[in-house]
Amino acid sequence: MDLSGVVSALHARLPELGERMAQRIRSDVDAYKDETLIPFDSLRRSCTANADLLLDQLGRAGAQDPSPARDTGRIRAEQGVPLADTLHAYRIGFELLWTDILAEARTHPEVTDAQLVSQSAEIWALFGRYAEAVAAAYRETTAELTSRRQARRSALVEALFTGVIADRTLWEAARELGLPDRGPYVVAAAAADAPGEEPLAGTEAALRQAQIHFTWRLLPDQQIGLAALPTATVENTCLRILRRAGARVGVSPCFHSLRDTPQALRFARLALASLPGTGPGIARFDDNPLAMVVAAAPAEAAHLVEVVLQPLLDLPAAERARLLETLEHWYAAAGSATDAARSLFVHPNTVRYRLRRVEELAGRSLSDPQAVADIGAALLAVRRAGTSSSDVIQ
Repeated sequence: MDLSGVVSALHARLPELGERMAQRIRSDVDAYKDETLIPFDSLRRSCTANADLLLDQLGRAGAQDPSPARDTGRIRAEQGVPLADTLHAYRIGFELLWTDILAEARTHPEVTDAQLVSQSAEIWALFGRYAEAVAAAYRETTAELTSRRQARRSALVEALFTGVIADRTLWEAARELGLPDRGPYVVAAAAADAPGEEPLAGTEAALRQAQIHFTWRLLPDQQIGLAALPTATVENTCLRILRRAGARVGVSPCFHSLRDTPQALRFARLALASLPGTGPGIARFDDNPLAMVVAAAPAEAAHLVEVVLQPLLDLPAAERARLLETLEHWYAAAGSATDAARSLFVHPNTVRYRLRRVEELAGRSLSDPQAVADIGAALLAVRRAGTSSSDVIQ
């Protein structure tokens, strides 16, 4: 079918055609009504280029140049226009062009209605190919933009946790990461069983549902996170969600400036290191400051154990286990032999006998506050090293 006359006539009116297309799209598609999102001049240029492209291809054989269509998809993705609205606008523009083609064809006797009908499938197939080019470019650009955003977010999170960020950019970083610019915040550190594994998998969705602002970073051996906890209620909710993850998690004290994030990360890791055993659990730095001190100085803690409790640790396994377990229960009972006996299901005199045995071995009196502090710190170090009474009994 020879449409050269029709195409030539429409080409002569191309600027006016692009203007009408842009006006129709702006009128019919909500996403295109915002001048700040899509300037009208930009929309008009896009409509004109795509109309020119389609007119050039009418009646031609061979490969088509999809560049204007791909440009449309790329630009709309960068502007944040939904793909469905982009394709809807593209269809509106094509329908308007097809209406003009039909109207112009009626002024050309050499083009009959029968010919137009017979060729309409080919023309709409052409629209389909260019719509696919729009969608493909849109998806490619969206994937690229998403990758860039993720890389930037990752860099900002890394900068916060390492402290490599200028004060003037802290507010910008908080805004981009979806955090308030003032605390209180906490840092959480969860141990990963294998590189790349997320110990807190599923936690992000739960925190988001609870409207807790947070950001995470996955490291080879840990997953670390920064969360904003404006109230005690929100803090309790956050801790409950972390506990449900079934991981080993350390939590820092609350802090108010993002400048303190690196120190909070250190505290969270110390809290994680203070967790006894190997099973899941959550430890807050503020819950047991002495345990944090022990975790912060493992070499010194090991020496403390040697000085204070080595004679006890040299005992046969069964006796060592009984004495360590009794000490743990006595400390947990705030020094009450009666309460410790109740939790151990033994007579209070049994507890007192075992405590005297500890005093003999350690050469320290449990009535001396200094000795109580020394033995308590050494006991924490033993537990952290994985030599708790339950381990020994096994």
